[in-house]
Amino acid sequence: MNPVEPVNILLVDDQPAKLLSYEAILSELGENLIKAQSGREALEILLKQDVALILIDVVMPDLDGFELAQMIREHPRFAKTALMFVSAVSVTELDLLKGYEHGAVDYMPVPIVPDLLRARVRIFIDLHRKTRALEGMNAELERRVEERTAALAEINQQLEKRVEERTREREVALAQVHEMQKMESLGQLTGGLAHDFNNLLMGILGCLQYIGKRIPDDPKSKRMVKAAQESAERGAALTKRLLAFARRQELHPEAIHLGSLIDGLTEMLRRSVGPTIAIDLHLSDDLDLIEVDPNQLELALLNLTLNARDAMPEGGRISIAARNADMSNAMVALQNGRYVQVSVIDDGAGMDEATLKRCTEPFYTTKERGKGTGLGLSTVQGMAVQSGGAIHISSAPGEGTTVNLWFPVAAAATAIMAAAPAVDAAPSRDQFMVLVVDDEALVGHVTATMVEDLGHAAMWVPSGAEALEVVRSGRPIDVVITDHAMPGMTGGQLAEQIHKLIPGMPIILATGFADLPGSYAQDLPRLSKPYGPDELAQALATVEPQQRAAS
Repeated sequence: MNPVEPVNILLVDDQPAKLLSYEAILSELGENLIKAQSGREALEILLKQDVALILIDVVMPDLDGFELAQMIREHPRFAKTALMFVSAVSVTELDLLKGYEHGAVDYMPVPIVPDLLRARVRIFIDLHRKTRALEGMNAELERRVEERTAALAEINQQLEKRVEERTREREVALAQVHEMQKMESLGQLTGGLAHDFNNLLMGILGCLQYIGKRIPDDPKSKRMVKAAQESAERGAALTKRLLAFARRQELHPEAIHLGSLIDGLTEMLRRSVGPTIAIDLHLSDDLDLIEVDPNQLELALLNLTLNARDAMPEGGRISIAARNADMSNAMVALQNGRYVQVSVIDDGAGMDEATLKRCTEPFYTTKERGKGTGLGLSTVQGMAVQSGGAIHISSAPGEGTTVNLWFPVAAAATAIMAAAPAVDAAPSRDQFMVLVVDDEALVGHVTATMVEDLGHAAMWVPSGAEALEVVRSGRPIDVVITDHAMPGMTGGQLAEQIHKLIPGMPIILATGFADLPGSYAQDLPRLSKPYGPDELAQALATVEPQQRAAS
C-alpha cells in the first residue's frame, strides 16, 4: 500500500505559547504543521504553500480572525480551503454564527480538549484527501473522455473519408457504366447506320460500275462516272470506319510480329508527317507474336501518327514504342493472358480533361471543318477492342499525348507476314445458277446483274421464306448469296434451313458486320458489303469447286 503523503496545516495565532500547544497536540497526526503569528504572515504563507486546513485565532491585534477569513475566502484559490476558528474570548452564539458566516467549517472554544481537536482536524484532513482524490479521479475521467472523444472523432473522420472515397468510387463506376452504355448505344446506332449506308452504296456502286462499262466513249461522261464511283468508295470507306467504331467490321487476324510490321510502315509514316516531325522507334527485341488484322493495325498506327502530327503544327517528335506488356501496371481491364503493348507518344499541344473524355466518341473532333471526320480514334478503339485488346489515352495541355494499345499474344508459333495468295478473280466458264437473297430490292437487283455479267444465271428473292420456297420447289440452284440482317429470318438461319434440305449447298453470307449471332453464321464464307464485281467473282470462285463436285 502506498504511504499517504502529509498535507500542510496552517496554525495562525499571535501568541507563541498557543502555537506551541497546538503543535504538540497535532504532531501525532503526522502532517506538516506551519505556524504564523499574524494575519499578514498567514497570507504570505498561503500564497506560497498548498494548505489543507487553517486554524485561526479570532482575536489578534493587527488583523483579527474574521477579517483574515474574509480575505482568504475572497481569493479564488482558497475558496474551498477548510477554516477552523479557535477562541477563548469570542465564544458567544453570535460569535459562532459570525464565524460560520465567514466560511468556517468548525469553531472551537478555549481551553482546547486535545483529543477532540485531533479528531476534528483528522476529519477535515481526511475530507481534504478524499476531495483531492475525487478531483484527481474526475480529472483522469475527463482526460480519458477527451482521449476517447478524440479517438471517436478520428474514427468518425476516417469513416467519413472512407464513405467519401466509396462514394467517389461509386460515382466513377456509375460514370464508367453510363459511358459504356452511351458508347454501346452509339455503337448500335452507328452499326445500324453503317448497315443501311452499305446497302445504299452497294446499289450506287453496282449501278455506276454497270453504267461505266456501257456508256459511249465520251471522256467527260467517263470522268463523271469515275468521280461518282470515287465518291461512293469514299462513302464505303467511311462506313467501314463506322463499323470499326461499332466493333462490327470484319477482321482477318493473323499471327504477326509487331516490330516487323512497324519497321515496314515507318517510311510511309515519315512521308505522311513531313520533314518537320521526327519519328523515333523503341521496339523490344523479344516481342511476342500478336493476333491482329495487319491491315487494320497499319491503318490504326497511321491514324494515330497523323493525329500526333496535327497536334504539332510547328514540328516535333513522335515516339513509337512496343514491348511485351506487364499487366500489373496496365491502366485498363483485360482478360487474363499475355499481351503486347504499342505506344504512340507525341510532345504536342495535348488535350484538356473535357476533350480527353470525348476524344474516342464518333464524329467528335476539335479540328476545323473539313479537316477531320472525328472517326480516327473511335475506329482505333473499335479495332483494338474487337481484336481482344484495349486502348488507353493520357494527355494534358502542353504535355503531349500518349496512346497505348494492347493486343493479345498469338497462339501461332511463327509469324505470317506474307500476304495470302490472291484468288483468281476470273469467272469460271461453266455457268451455274445463283440464288440472290436480299430484302433491299436495289441491292438484290444489282447483285443479280453483276452475277449475270460474270457469265452466270441469277435469281433474286426478297426474303428467307421465299428463298426456301425456291429451294423446296426443286429448281436447280448451285450457289446461294444471302444478306444476313433481314426481317423474319436472318441469313444464318436461312443457311441452316437450306442445309437441312440440301446438305453441302454452297452459301455465301453478304454482310458488313463481323460479329454475327449464332455459330452457324460464323462458319459461312463471307462477302463484305459493299462489294463490286471483282469481290463477287472472287467469292464465287471459292465455292465453285464445291458446285462442280456436287453436279
